[in-house]
Amino acid sequence: MSDSTAPAQQNHALIVAAGQGERSGLGRPKQFAPVDGQPMVRRCATCFLDHKDIDRLWIVIGSGQEAELIKALDGLSNYEIVIGGATRQDSVRNGLMAIAAAGGGKNVLIHDAARPYLSHVVIDRLVASIARESAAIPVLPTIDTAIKIAEGYARETLDRSKIWRVQTPQAFDFEKLIEAHERWPADKDATDDAQIFKAAGYEIAIVEGDEALKKYTTADDFAELSEQKIMQIRTGMGFDVHQLAVGEELWLGGLKIEHDKGLAGHSDADVLLHALTDALLGAAGAGDIGDHFPPSDPKWRGASSDKFVAFAASVIKEKGGRINNVDMTVICEAPRIKPHREAMRQNIADILDISVSQVSVKATTTESLGFTGRGEGIAAQAIATITMEQE
Repeated sequence: MSDSTAPAQQNHALIVAAGQGERSGLGRPKQFAPVDGQPMVRRCATCFLDHKDIDRLWIVIGSGQEAELIKALDGLSNYEIVIGGATRQDSVRNGLMAIAAAGGGKNVLIHDAARPYLSHVVIDRLVASIARESAAIPVLPTIDTAIKIAEGYARETLDRSKIWRVQTPQAFDFEKLIEAHERWPADKDATDDAQIFKAAGYEIAIVEGDEALKKYTTADDFAELSEQKIMQIRTGMGFDVHQLAVGEELWLGGLKIEHDKGLAGHSDADVLLHALTDALLGAAGAGDIGDHFPPSDPKWRGASSDKFVAFAASVIKEKGGRINNVDMTVICEAPRIKPHREAMRQNIADILDISVSQVSVKATTTESLGFTGRGEGIAAQAIATITMEQE
């Protein structure tokens, strides 16, 4: 855990994980229940800790839950523990006071640990919005018909176009949220911080939410998690080669690298991203890059290869899968890859919306043998491992 005397920072994240989970039917606090092999709170914490725009993470837990939290977050660091209160509202307030005591910050993102499938995409949307607004919350439309019920009977059909589902994280100007909490009546319970912020007279912007951000609360919710689904670990391999030519730009791993030659091809000829695309599509059983982006199609001439990788990742997501890790090797005599390796890893992690720790980029030579050894071209190979429900 980090030093609580650190100076004020831009964006804090606060995870509310102080509940007892009495409605979950688990017989234990739900925030420590495993979801796809990881405690809920760990999934949330990892997402915040890996995000480039989150400066500091605070986790609010119930009294006596310290040991269980530390066990759930084994191997993680740079987070602070705060003891919560009797209600969610009290717990959030304790978290805000702890941040203020440590020097405060500009913004705070407040998230319920019971929404474990948090993604960097939602955080990105909130951070971008809070740069312009005082608050931003993720919302989703109401799909089902909505009605008003009175005395056990359906009384009125509501206009569902005006009814939206609110999720977390919710992002706020830190000082304004502190003020809003101070003005909120102590004897009145609030369902979320947006309600408190709105009551203080502030406007709240909205961003697109995520269906994956479902909140797990009741025994039925957790029954869904325990349904017998056959999940497969699947691996895909990719290999690609492009010729080096004078007058071409050299793109590798989504980065433009200064070199006396570049790679020739129909798109930007990023051999590393092409190999990765094939590996991802292969793991998903979805063909190869040529099936989806044929070189005979003029619309792909000069195209940025990150579009191909993003497409392959979307195919996996649509099939209900997730990317576990990707491992790539560049084969060339020149240029040197090591100075660019970390930037490539971060770029690929951003495209795939995964942690940089799940991305490996390596380089090797062929000891001056073959076309790569003679400096005639660059080759790349990639392996992608994903988890996907058996079809």
